[in-house]
Amino acid sequence: MNQVIELIKADVKKEKPAVESLGFGKHFTDYMFVMDYNDEKGWHQPRITPYAPLVLEPSAMVFHYAQAVFEGLKAYRTKDGRVLLFRPEKNVARLNTSCQRLSIPQIDEEVVLDAIKQLVEVEKDWVPDKEGTSLYIRPFIIATESSLGVHPAHEYKLMVILSPVGSYYGDQLKPVRIYVEDEYVRAVRGGVGFIKTAGNYAASLKAQEKAEERGYEQVLWLDGVERKYIEEVGSMNIFFKINGEVVTPKLNGSILGGITRDSVIELLKYWGVPVKEVKISIDEVYDAYQKGELEEVFGTGTAAVISPVGELGWKDITMKIAGADKEDSIANRLYNTLTGIQLGKQEDPLHWTVEVK
Repeated sequence: MNQVIELIKADVKKEKPAVESLGFGKHFTDYMFVMDYNDEKGWHQPRITPYAPLVLEPSAMVFHYAQAVFEGLKAYRTKDGRVLLFRPEKNVARLNTSCQRLSIPQIDEEVVLDAIKQLVEVEKDWVPDKEGTSLYIRPFIIATESSLGVHPAHEYKLMVILSPVGSYYGDQLKPVRIYVEDEYVRAVRGGVGFIKTAGNYAASLKAQEKAEERGYEQVLWLDGVERKYIEEVGSMNIFFKINGEVVTPKLNGSILGGITRDSVIELLKYWGVPVKEVKISIDEVYDAYQKGELEEVFGTGTAAVISPVGELGWKDITMKIAGADKEDSIANRLYNTLTGIQLGKQEDPLHWTVEVK
């Protein structure tokens, strides 16, 4: 469907940054999408407006009770100039899952998906064309009602902002070092670990600082009860190739169901590579490492796509992953295939891309 969205023209357009200086999430385009909610009108007044600061009451409930959810997806420039989205319907559906858990009114997924397409169409010139770059799309919803009562808000704002980005980790396929966190807890079953909400990321910062002090780029979280079962990395889901088989932690109510994670599982099955979702402990991973059976470790996520892991640090143990940077690794094959599909360079056998027209 095509909804009528008001377009409020910007008086002045920004100068686009040099592609070499993009980084991640540092620059923002000329426009954003905005839609409001109240109990009387529901979701209403969809509009594309110039990117600008927000004006909110100091008592806006998002500041006090953290009703805030978000998503992350990307638009890619093909060699022939087309702009492709990768499985955007999955992100919009997951946004509704997050809304449901935090008592935020459900969105019309078709309306929001159409809004994202229209916004990207308006900002097509911001989609970079250098390899490894893309236009990051950040939809989010916040509670805007002015109230200090502890209850679900009656007013919300949904926005979508866009940011041209480079590779998340710089040299995309350079193996990262990950610290296994066994002191702090990210999430428990019955909580909010399976959704994308701001509080999850605030709660992860202390462990991230701890990891960085030890020379690691990311944190690998263990379960919040027994502190031994592997869950996910701060910005990625995690996969292990053990004795020829690829395994990843089974979704259990405290792990985010990543879109890239799901795509990797589907691709591996399509290729006939053994893959399974299981409950796996850090002890089992270390045991496989000691036996020489831990062949690869890699993370998956929208920002990083595929990120090989070269080292796991757990307590006073260092596990060096020998297969992390091999050209014939599963991680490399997955990265090349996924980015090839996203950039329109390879066949899309599972029909994942959506062209913005």
